[in-house]
Amino acid sequence: MMAAAATGALFPASNPPPDSGAKTSGNLAGSLPGSIDARGLNVKKPAFGSLQAKANAQAPPKVNGTKVGVMDGFKDDEVISSHHPRTFINQLPDWSMLLAAITTIFLAAEKQWMMLDWKPKRPDMLADPFGLGQIVQDGFVFRQNFSIRSYEIGADRTASIETMMNHLQETALNHVKSAGLMHGGFGSTPEMSKRNLIWVVTKMQVVVDRYPTWGDVVQVDTWVAASGKNGMRRDWLVRDSTTGDVLMRASSLWVMMNKETRRLSKIPEEARAEIEGYFVDSPPVIDDDNRKLPKLDETTADYVRTGLTPRWSDLDVNQHVNNVKYIGWILESAPMQILEGCELAAMTLEYRRECRRDSVLQSLTSVLEDKGVDNLALFGNVECQHVLRLENGGEVVKGRTEWRPKRVNGIGSLGGFPTDVA
Repeated sequence: MMAAAATGALFPASNPPPDSGAKTSGNLAGSLPGSIDARGLNVKKPAFGSLQAKANAQAPPKVNGTKVGVMDGFKDDEVISSHHPRTFINQLPDWSMLLAAITTIFLAAEKQWMMLDWKPKRPDMLADPFGLGQIVQDGFVFRQNFSIRSYEIGADRTASIETMMNHLQETALNHVKSAGLMHGGFGSTPEMSKRNLIWVVTKMQVVVDRYPTWGDVVQVDTWVAASGKNGMRRDWLVRDSTTGDVLMRASSLWVMMNKETRRLSKIPEEARAEIEGYFVDSPPVIDDDNRKLPKLDETTADYVRTGLTPRWSDLDVNQHVNNVKYIGWILESAPMQILEGCELAAMTLEYRRECRRDSVLQSLTSVLEDKGVDNLALFGNVECQHVLRLENGGEVVKGRTEWRPKRVNGIGSLGGFPTDVA
């Protein structure tokens, strides 16, 4: 009886008891119309057939003709009406299983990440395993790792000079980006972009001690310094990430050029203020080679290659030929005996003008001291001079290269014959 009274207090009957003498009133507290539920929401009356099916589905079982599980004083329809009405909310699928699965995945991922983060690092593990690069040495040096891919090696099974130069260029751009100065173009700062200014290289010097092979990981460090009043110097140092041995050194000079007029420009004070805070006061990694490069033409060159034209893929975002492409064109006129028997040990390039999409070029090479490329095994290192020019005679790049006999298992050799390597 106490249970029935408590239930009656929570769910008052729609009609008063017969002995109370009270009259039925539509305004009586606790009396709700049949079309409104306890929350005041309109509820559509179900069709007779569906109501009967629901009643049959939820009817309590009988034991010996007696219903079980229904409290005394409740009728079947009262038990049915006590359930929440079918609304849009309670007809949605149960998302608990999906949420539990998502939570489990995130917890597992977090646990795995914590295990990787706190796992003791071996000395031979990379500081930058994903090759994204990082600022080191008080913010002045940018460092990035590169894994030498199978498509980056040449016939010698070592990384090509173009591959190494591309890594240098990539670190230079990532350095500017990591410093927050990238604003369109190749390394243009915000103030440079306002004035349509871009960086162009005027001189590049490279010394290669050893070329990495497929699967090697190299560590590239780069930094910038002032060069005169209107120039900037950028240096690179390439090491073997495992041994720390220096593989390659490079130093370059850059000036600003107006992107619209294609003329050189002084560094605006606003742009200088953006970059001078990153300048390092240090000498270049390579002593400046200021030897004058002689002019070459069809009469003075030993080897000439004509009809070289840029492809669309040779152009960079500034719509001129990428400076790395010039190296491949220069070597187009190098004698095959040098390419097969020697490897490039050092290179000096002077960029005179840009090359556009519709340019047609000539590659000219001269072998110094005329030792004769057929007797390279007798002379060891070889020096060449190069000119890449337009067909109308305008010089694009002038250069000097030094070659040494290729190494086999660390021993100097040329075509299978041992030689003395300085």
